[in-house]
Amino acid sequence: MLARKRKSECKKFLKFLKDGRIDGIVTDFTVHSIIVLMDHFKKLDKLKVFLSSLRGYKGLHVYTTSLMDELNAVDIALENGLDMDDAIQYAVALKFNVKAIVSFDRHFDDLKIPRLEPSKLRVK
Repeated sequence: MLARKRKSECKKFLKFLKDGRIDGIVTDFTVHSIIVLMDHFKKLDKLKVFLSSLRGYKGLHVYTTSLMDELNAVDIALENGLDMDDAIQYAVALKFNVKAIVSFDRHFDDLKIPRLEPSKLRVK
């Protein structure tokens, strides 16, 4: 993601999370997806750095989904036409009553929780 054209706004968003200027939730599903991708591309050294760095993010909370969360996500996927990755993220966002989902993914548009791109965040 950070190698793409919107790298600077992603880095700024991550810095806000790291400094605790904003709070955010990421699911263990997302972390595991990153693990699988980095393993596939033989980037285990960078993966170790990435995983270690997560502990230093003051505003980031890694949430481990339960089986009930995932069952709920199946219903959300069916009701909203989302794939399971997006449905899990959305189920957790609903569970924690978040104000917005920060994402470039337009699949989150037109849902109850608004989608915000990182550049649109208002930081304290």
